[in-house]
Amino acid sequence: MEEEVDKLELMKADSDLDYIQYRLEYEIKANHPDSAGEKNPVTLLKELSAIKSRYQTLYARFKPIAVEQKETKNCICATFNKTMTMIQELQKQTDLESNGDSASQVVRNAG
Repeated sequence: MEEEVDKLELMKADSDLDYIQYRLEYEIKANHPDSAGEKNPVTLLKELSAIKSRYQTLYARFKPIAVEQKETKNCICATFNKTMTMIQELQKQTDLESNGDSASQVVRNAG
């Protein structure tokens, strides 16, 4: 589901860039004759296309990294939750809670 949302976001960004490029071309043709001393608007549009292409390349390159990062985070969270459950079970078994000691106090005292 999340991958589909990411794909839709990429498609929206791509569409937005296409629209911006179209509007720029239209505005340049309609309102701005060639002027000396300014950067050529056609060059700016080509740069926009290059930026769009670079964005797509970077997105494709870093998408697997983001997926791996999320999986790693989920694994760390699951391990942490299991560890906390084990600590709570150990506290119950050793009756540390009745003595007022918490797991963090036990860890600090052990170190």
